[in-house]
Amino acid sequence: MAHKAKLHLSIFLLLIVTFCEQDHVHGEPKVPCYFIFGDSLVDSGNNNNLETIAKVNYPPYGIDFPGGPTGRFTNGRTIADIMGELLGFDDFIPSFLGFDDFIPSFLSVNSSEILKGVNYASGSAGIIQETGKQLGVNLELSKQLENHQTIVSRIVDMLGNEFVANHLNKCFYWSVIGSNDYLNNYFMPQYYNTSSQYTPDKYAEALIKQYSQQIMTLYNSGARKVALNGIGPIGCAPHSTANYDTKGSLCVDYMNDAVNYFNSRLISLVNQLNNDLADARFIYLNAIGFGSEYTASPGFSFELNGCCKVNEHGQCVPNKTPCSFRTLNLFWDLFHPTEISNKLSATSSYLTLKNIL
Repeated sequence: MAHKAKLHLSIFLLLIVTFCEQDHVHGEPKVPCYFIFGDSLVDSGNNNNLETIAKVNYPPYGIDFPGGPTGRFTNGRTIADIMGELLGFDDFIPSFLGFDDFIPSFLSVNSSEILKGVNYASGSAGIIQETGKQLGVNLELSKQLENHQTIVSRIVDMLGNEFVANHLNKCFYWSVIGSNDYLNNYFMPQYYNTSSQYTPDKYAEALIKQYSQQIMTLYNSGARKVALNGIGPIGCAPHSTANYDTKGSLCVDYMNDAVNYFNSRLISLVNQLNNDLADARFIYLNAIGFGSEYTASPGFSFELNGCCKVNEHGQCVPNKTPCSFRTLNLFWDLFHPTEISNKLSATSSYLTLKNIL
């Protein structure tokens, strides 16, 4: 019976990926530009030159990525990279600070590239300014929005005031953030006092209040097609199950329960934004997806352990050989998904996203 479940699941996943790949093979990109905000799940190199432990511009990171390590926290492409391909972009969106020819990172972007988008994401960053700072410098969401405003000003100079709104309104904006506000804040009482200040529900309320203000800043900068990711099951990450009490469960349930308060409030925020802002389309993307629905199934054949030897921070030890069968692992290190996991998540999200594109 388990073998049949594995076979059916494998066929189902392959069908999703194949459908999405066929859907974007030909034609122009579905949007003229693509802007990415977030944390290490979508960082493409913005942390490389920052004073922080949270950077991974060394092997074995990037072992399956064209050109090797770039600062992506995985073995290959991130969910943002794969989404860009599904949207029809031939090159990766460059990082703002960064280091490759995909959607550019903020620091690497040049004048000709900014019209197609920029990746502002920063490993260990959160909604709250202080989140992740025990690891060093990061670009919290408010700073990422400041960087975006810098790019918008440059686009105004290139296109002129009369044309810039029309361009920016057609772009796709994706925010993948919030997990560090738990992993590198709420559940680290040795560094932060948020868990003593707030119950999980009240903490989620405080996060969403700040997040809503940040999203309105993005809207006021011209964003009209916006996807907001929920937080995934952080209690199922290898770091969580190794360092917190699972009480006999597959995952650390109280951690997942805490982020579920956030996700529920985020869904309500998306509904409110769509009601209040008639000229915009906001959508909630369920980050749980393949990360938990199938890992708890007896028929699920993916490995839940990390794929590389890790250091005390849960990141891969430099230059150590990782596991050979990386397509069978959901997790790359103790926190971050492998490329195959990213591919499954991105393709599933893309099917939902088509409603606003």
